[in-house]
Amino acid sequence: MIALTNVTKRYPGGHEAVKNATLSIERGEMVFLMGHSGAGKSTLLKLIAAIERPTSGKVVVNGQNLGSLRARAIPYLRRNLGLVFQDHKLLFDRSAFENVMLPLNIQGYDRRDAARRARAALDKVGLLGHEKALPVTLSCGEQQRLCIARAVVHRPAVLLADEPTGNLDAAYAAEIGELFRAFNQVGATVVIATHDVQLAERLAPRLIAIASGRVDTLAAAAA
Repeated sequence: MIALTNVTKRYPGGHEAVKNATLSIERGEMVFLMGHSGAGKSTLLKLIAAIERPTSGKVVVNGQNLGSLRARAIPYLRRNLGLVFQDHKLLFDRSAFENVMLPLNIQGYDRRDAARRARAALDKVGLLGHEKALPVTLSCGEQQRLCIARAVVHRPAVLLADEPTGNLDAAYAAEIGELFRAFNQVGATVVIATHDVQLAERLAPRLIAIASGRVDTLAAAAA
C-alpha cells in the first residue's frame, strides 16, 4: 500500500532530512516511525501525504507514484488519507462540529449525510457533547481528539499522525492511543511518527527506527 524506494529529501541549503530510505507498509498495518526529534519522521509522513516531494527516489501510495502526480491530483489522493498534525491546524473561529464538517464540505458530501458523519466522528472520540464549542475552550487533549475526528470523518484508508501524544499527559496519551487502535482494528492503515516509547509498548505496532534521516532498523513488534 505504501512503499518508499531509495528516497532522499534534500532542502535548500543542503540539509537531507531523509537519506536513501526504503520501506514498505502493508494495508491494515499499524506502524510507528520511532526516533528522536529531527530524525526525519515528520518528513517521511509529509512525503507519504505528498505535502513534500522527494528529491530522489520513489514514493508509491495505493499504486500511485507520488513523484509523477500533478498538483491538481493531490487533493484526490488525500481523500484516502487522514492527517493528524502536531499543531492541530484547527480553525479557531469555527465550532468543533464545523471543524469536523470541513473535509466533507470540501469533498461535496450531501449536507445531511455530512452532518450525520460528523456527529458520528465526534461521538467516536468522546466529543459529541462539545459540538458547539470553539476549539479554544477545549483542553489540549480534547483538541487532539477533535483533530482525530476531523481526520477520520471521511473514513480514510490510511491515517497518518505526527507526534499525536507529544503534548499530552500519560492518561490522555493512553486515550489517544486507544483511538488509533480502534481505527486500525476496523481496517485503517495507521502510521504514527513518535518518540513515545510507552505508547509503542501499549499498542505493539511494527516499529521502524529512524536516525539522522536513515531508516536503520526494522524492529519487531513491541512486547
